[in-house]
Parts: sequence; C-alpha cells; structure tokens
Amino acid sequence: MSDKPRLHSAGPTHLDRARDLRPLIESEAAEAEALGRLTDPVVAALHQAGLFGIWLPAPLGGSELSPSELLALFEELTYADASTGWVVMATTLENGTAGAYLGDDAVEHIFGGPRTPLFAGQGTRPGTAVREDGGFRLTGRWGFASAMPHAQYVHSLGVVEGTGEERIFITPVEDAELLGNWDVLGLRATGSLDYAIDGVFVPESRTHPFAQREPLRGGAIYRLGLLDQALIAHSAWALGLGRRLLDELGRHVAARAGRPGQLAVSDAFHTGFARAEAALRAARALVRETWDDVERTLDAGGTLSTRQETMVRLALNHATSTLTEVAGFAYASGGTTALRDGLLQRLFRDAHAGAQHITSGPQALRECGRELAGLAQGEEWTLFTLEP
Repeated sequence: MSDKPRLHSAGPTHLDRARDLRPLIESEAAEAEALGRLTDPVVAALHQAGLFGIWLPAPLGGSELSPSELLALFEELTYADASTGWVVMATTLENGTAGAYLGDDAVEHIFGGPRTPLFAGQGTRPGTAVREDGGFRLTGRWGFASAMPHAQYVHSLGVVEGTGEERIFITPVEDAELLGNWDVLGLRATGSLDYAIDGVFVPESRTHPFAQREPLRGGAIYRLGLLDQALIAHSAWALGLGRRLLDELGRHVAARAGRPGQLAVSDAFHTGFARAEAALRAARALVRETWDDVERTLDAGGTLSTRQETMVRLALNHATSTLTEVAGFAYASGGTTALRDGLLQRLFRDAHAGAQHITSGPQALRECGRELAGLAQGEEWTLFTLEP
C-alpha cells in the first residue's frame, strides 16, 4: 500500500458474508457454550469467508477495513452470537496490529502461510521482559486470553526490566502453558483462558512498543494505536448485543400475545421498551458520529485530538452502560423464560460478562467528564487516564 493516508475500503462483501453465516453461527451457539470455544464448523466458515483477515494490512493480503466497516461487521457477528463476535474482534485486532507493527522477519514467518493466523492473548496486565542479545526473555502470567483454543500465536504485554518500557510480545502458542480457569458467567464460548510463559526468548522483530502508532505496513487505521483500535471492536460488540436483546424480547412477547396477563397489553412494558429502544439507538448514533469524525481525520492525514480521544472512550462507555440497562430490562421482562437456560438468559449473561472489560471501566468515564468540563487543559490520554 502507498503512503497515502486513505483508509482502505473493501466494499460490502465482508458484511454480506457475515450475514450469510448467521444461521450457522446461531445453530452452533449452544454447543459452543458447552464446549467453552467456538465449534469447528464455525471457525472453518469464518476462515473460508475471509473474516479473520479483516484487520490485516493490505500488503499482507488482508482486507484492512476502515473503522466504519469494522463497526458494521462486528455488530453483525455479535448479533448472531456474542461469543463469536468477541472471538473475531479479539483475534483480528491482534493479528492486524501484529501485521502492522512487527518487524519484517517476524511478519514473513508468521504471515507467510496460506491461512490467516489466529492470535490470542492479553494486553493490559504485563509480564516481565529481560533484554538479551537480539531480543528479550519473557516471563509472566496473563488472564482472559480470548480465542486461545483456536490460536497459533499469543499476544502478551510485558514491561522491559530496567527501562519500564511496555512492549507487545508475540510467541507461538506452544511456548505458553494454558492454565484454563474459564469458569464464568457469560461469553463462555470465547475460551478466554489464563496462560503463563516462563523464560521464553522472543526475537526483537516479534515485539513492538505498546504505544506504537506508526505502522511499518498498512494505512491510516493503524495510526490509531492498539488501544484506540480496540475501542472500535468493543463499541460494535455492545451495540450488536443490545440490538439482539431487544429483538429477542420483542419476539418473545409477540409470541405470547393474547394470553391472560401477558406483557403485550402492559402499558408499563410498552413505555419501557420505547425507552430502551431510544437509548440503544442514541448510543449507536453517538458511536457512529464519533468514529465518522475520527475516520475523516485519519483520511486527511491527521492525528486525533485530545477531545477526539475523549469521545471514542465516552462512546464506548455509554454504549456498554446502555447495553447493561437493556439487558436488565430484557431479563426482567422475560420472566421465567429468561430465568431458564435459553437464548434470553445467555444474552443477559453475555452482556454482563462483556461489560466487565477494562475498556469500559469507571476510571475512563471519570476522566472523560473531567476533560469535557474543561478541567484537563494541556493533558493527554495515556490508556484510561489523562496526564500532563
């Protein structure tokens, strides 16, 4: 790809393929939850549809979708199944940023095969890295490595001893000890296992600074850096799951219309549904407006302002809090159907599991309010805090 800072657009084909996969994904969702990972037919179909290459730089054969395209795609996949949407967003973010930021030797080895490699890992709780000739010696324990049962490579955050520098380290999955520990409320099919790495040597070309924003290959989206790109994925996930919750609740109530005492004739339910619908649509509008503004800035060759950094965090936080409100309303309205094992219950559990992610935490929301109120003059975003 040239150095022009335009965002690559691959048209609607990826979204169409995701929609075509919905019946398969839905039919496999219950088995995937029981297995604690996506089923083999779903993983094979996602590969065949090219959906694991959506975030990969175009020079490596990837689709390098724009933020708006990624938002639409992750909404669609999450609507089909929250765990499937989560796995695809996690592994594509990691293989995409690896393709953009790793050294040439690493990229040639990792991305030289006929199939897009899948990544899993953890980028918020660091291990320890000791510098050696030609690379680093990495040790640590990490949690919540989504997509680990499907991964060929592991993406881990480490702090370099003696300098405090934070770097991402890419290692073969065989170098990690899988610790399990995925007994959770929701998102059970994501296989987000804990893992450990003990003194594994990682060549320097298989690492990159955590805060890197200048890609070695690929276009404008990679100038967002790893964290801001992750906010795209989590925002879309919240919106897709919120939409599915309200649609399922509507179908549930309509199917029981005409029976005595049903919600279909309840004024309180009608009012609550209208409010939930308005809140979800407003959250989606904020996400779309915010990322459309970011995309225009990137297309023009610019970098994000502090206010734009604030807004992408605020849009995600608002979408996530709206999702939990919608999930609570759907669960309460679903009565004993939501209480029993089934789709409404799973959607409720998945919503509350995803809302626990650090990117949607309260610290970022407080900092957003401080910046929006004009109380953070001269400060810039560092992860989830503003600093001078």
